[in-house]
Amino acid sequence: MAEITKKDRLVKLGVTLAFVGLLAIPWTLKQISQWQDESASQMTKEQALERHGFYLEEISLTAGIDFRHQPPELDARLDHILPQVASLGASVSVTDFNNDGFQDLYVTNSAAGSQNALYQNLGDGTFRDVAGELGVADLNRPATGASMGTIWGDVNNDGYEDLFLYKWGKPELFLNNKGQGFTRVTAASGLPEWINANTAVWLDYDSNGYLDLFIGGFYPGHIDLWNLESTKIMPDSYEYAQNGGRNFLFRNMGNGTFEDVTDAVGLTSTRWTLAAAAADLNNSGFPDLMIANDYGIDEFYINVDGKRFRNASGETGIGFVPKSGMGVSFGDIFNQGRLSVYITNIAEPGYLIQGNNLWVPSARSERTELRFKNLAGNVGVELGDWGYGSQFLDLNNDGNLDLYLANGYVSAGEGTDYWYDFAKVASGNVSIIEDARNWPAMNGRSFSGFQDNKIWLNDGSGRFREVSAMVGGRLNLDSRAVAYADLWNRGVCDLIVASQNGPLKVYKNTTVTENQWIGFDLEAGASNRSAIGAMVEVFWNGRSQLQTVGGGNGFSSQNQRALHFGLGPEANMEKVEIRWPSGKHQVLFEPELNKRHAIYESDMYE
Repeated sequence: MAEITKKDRLVKLGVTLAFVGLLAIPWTLKQISQWQDESASQMTKEQALERHGFYLEEISLTAGIDFRHQPPELDARLDHILPQVASLGASVSVTDFNNDGFQDLYVTNSAAGSQNALYQNLGDGTFRDVAGELGVADLNRPATGASMGTIWGDVNNDGYEDLFLYKWGKPELFLNNKGQGFTRVTAASGLPEWINANTAVWLDYDSNGYLDLFIGGFYPGHIDLWNLESTKIMPDSYEYAQNGGRNFLFRNMGNGTFEDVTDAVGLTSTRWTLAAAAADLNNSGFPDLMIANDYGIDEFYINVDGKRFRNASGETGIGFVPKSGMGVSFGDIFNQGRLSVYITNIAEPGYLIQGNNLWVPSARSERTELRFKNLAGNVGVELGDWGYGSQFLDLNNDGNLDLYLANGYVSAGEGTDYWYDFAKVASGNVSIIEDARNWPAMNGRSFSGFQDNKIWLNDGSGRFREVSAMVGGRLNLDSRAVAYADLWNRGVCDLIVASQNGPLKVYKNTTVTENQWIGFDLEAGASNRSAIGAMVEVFWNGRSQLQTVGGGNGFSSQNQRALHFGLGPEANMEKVEIRWPSGKHQVLFEPELNKRHAIYESDMYE
């Protein structure tokens, strides 16, 4: 009997050790990754180019960009947890506001009285902030809320990109006066007086040739975070919260006004939306909506003939496991003519391992058959710390889309940790969780802070490898938004990263010369002038890659409107297929390589 008991104890001990070992795996993998990064941190530019095909140089100050985000200050009753409540607002969007052929940058500030910036690209390697003289700087005045992000789109089809600013507060719409200034048209636009929004997307949901506007609510719209009526402003669950802000869809009436059609089209969710992006994922000819929600499940809405949206989250596999959805980006990572969807979440070893999702669609299918499978772990992009913005882009022009991920929540006192106190509240009942008074004071402690951003390089065979330290791109600020643009028309994707309570970083990219590329700058006729929603597929060397013109994606970000395709060495271009939002199709045969092509939608194409 004693021997049996001893054996049982040994079995139990073995099981316990195995369980502890499993728990330690994420931590061990993270440590190994950090050691590998540190060993590679001394790699020279020449070595990085030889091994990885590209190298990043941080050139913000030398380019004339000296911008630091300032977070909002809220009601004094939130001071004890202010760093986590006011942890959003750093954003970046890319546009060519004056049509001079160079991409400009708009970045937001969030503190009362702080100034937003519009950095005009002077084309000589430098930028100049023109937001003040053009009337789009002083947008954080007291009692109007705090800037959270911007998106650009030609809402009146006059050939110039207009500016929409979403806020915790009063949203703003500015029409572009042919690159010479901006006119605020908010009052007559039909937009609400107050939305606590953290995302917005331009899309032409009914394909009538005018850009419509989706806005995602985070906090409920009746809450003024500077003048609280109650401290019960937090989510009522950390898995299935539905007490967040409502979402909106505004239809562009074509006369300078917007109509709220949210209820009519079925977008009535009140989850805590942090990011959204639109693309025609089921080949129906109409853009669908992918929504990343904090404190719950993500949502996927299929556009039904431009008349309504059907929630297909469950049937497609998207809305299955509740996580902390924060960013949404699209990419044809396997070069199969299908857009996968990357949604960022939290991975904090020892506390919470949600992991990011990479939703890969089934083979090209009819609208009733679309299914997704999460392959983030299979390809190596699942564990990425506390993730926010992400973008797919070809950093080395080898023909495979790589992935940039912005990480970090609250960096404060080094060696301190707020996770234990957070877990105590998050596991409580509704009455405890939703009242900010019940939350322990942060007292200068970090909360998943000092985390490195990730640069995952696509090896072309379905696996990604983290290389940020090796290619000059290591950054461990509390990053939020990332966008890309070919800032100096060199045929490469440069990076811009906005961090909460931190400096804006611009990275100039250098790639190996043997890799070729091609770009397309679309301007529509029958479709919305910005061609947002257009699908472009490039065919070369027996391969293909699909991209879409976006109206905002990632997290609080928007990339350049022009599409950029890397092709690798010795590219043999076959054809390019363009599907315009109007439904027209256009085919280009053997277009010239290493050039950005200006393509116009024409009536001659069916």
